[in-house]
Amino acid sequence: MFEDGKISYIELPAGDLTPLKAFYADAFGWGFTDYGPTYSAFQAGIDGGFQGDPGAGLAKPLPVLYAQDLEAMLAKVRAAGGTIVQPIFSFPGGRRFHFTDPSGNELAVAHYD
Repeated sequence: MFEDGKISYIELPAGDLTPLKAFYADAFGWGFTDYGPTYSAFQAGIDGGFQGDPGAGLAKPLPVLYAQDLEAMLAKVRAAGGTIVQPIFSFPGGRRFHFTDPSGNELAVAHYD
């Protein structure tokens, strides 16, 4: 499984998923698992997904770190000076929160079911 603090997933912003998936399938042989009309997951060395929902507000890549104890990791992020921008929420497969680091980079921390 994953270790605390290691990158476990990355989400990339996307517009129309159809040409994007075709590009990555044709260029690199990637396969996809769709989770509704605006999200498609991939496995390409590191797991990740394309977020095509404009309401999700994803404008740049979102690294997702792993935590065995999500609440404890949230407390560590706060104590270290991170700013929580999305409190813990559920998603298909687990729960996560988002934070910004002191330079303004947004990351997420997740625990998977």
